[in-house]
Amino acid sequence: MESLEYAIKKDVRNNPIVREVDAARHREQWKWAGMAAFFVGGLLFLAWERSALVTHGYQLGALQRQLSDEEGRSRQLRLEIETLSSPKRIEQIAMRDLRLVQPRQDDAIVIERVSASEPPAHSVVARR
Repeated sequence: MESLEYAIKKDVRNNPIVREVDAARHREQWKWAGMAAFFVGGLLFLAWERSALVTHGYQLGALQRQLSDEEGRSRQLRLEIETLSSPKRIEQIAMRDLRLVQPRQDDAIVIERVSASEPPAHSVVARR
């Protein structure tokens, strides 16, 4: 007999029971949910701000390293320009590769630039 008791399903209907919505409790739940959302939003904003600060710090360090590398490269290139444009080196290349020779003293011709003088005050100058 005992096994039959458990096998029979008792059907209990609670349809006549209607629960009312407690408005005060509902408002309090929304208030707590709003405060929690505001708190979580504040924490997310602080975390985002901190993350952005760290990211910008890494970028700044990388840019400073790149700047120092570029300044070193610039110094090397300026030194190379000075070395390559030295008059002694240019003279050696001209004599060795281009087979140029230094001019003798009597080969050199000095041309002096003469400045034009002012025309006299009473003269007429033709215009085109």
